[in-house]
Amino acid sequence: MTLDIRTILDAVETHALASGFFQAVNGHEPKSAPQSGITAAVWVEQIGPARGGSGLDATSVRLALFVRLYTPMTQQPEDGIDPDLMTALDALMAAYSGDFTLDDLVREVDLLGNYGDPLSARAGYLTTSGAEYRVFTITLPLIVNDLWEQVA
Repeated sequence: MTLDIRTILDAVETHALASGFFQAVNGHEPKSAPQSGITAAVWVEQIGPARGGSGLDATSVRLALFVRLYTPMTQQPEDGIDPDLMTALDALMAAYSGDFTLDDLVREVDLLGNYGDPLSARAGYLTTSGAEYRVFTITLPLIVNDLWEQVA
């Protein structure tokens, strides 16, 4: 079996677009700064065996994606920046919890961290292209069944 990464990334991007909260959703970490509203970006963060989740002849994999939400710090009102980001973040977390297998593309979203860090998000700030952004970076851990064949 091979990792169908393009289809998995497309599914995660589709969840974000379907929420209606984002001006744009990129399938990569952007090189240039988003201009207005909330932008999302999706990319691979880590991949490795799902310890305790594999069989005797194939390795199941934990594929962690980053989903980063960006909004300019210059938006007005400033008191609305975090609530707007949290509303979008809440919609994505609900989508990942509700579509546990990404339409049968993966075994599961590792919500509770059975195979590593759980589904989570961290707030922060990012300066890019000379502009400052408020960001939330979601760690989206996905478990993919029997990806790599084990040969004795």
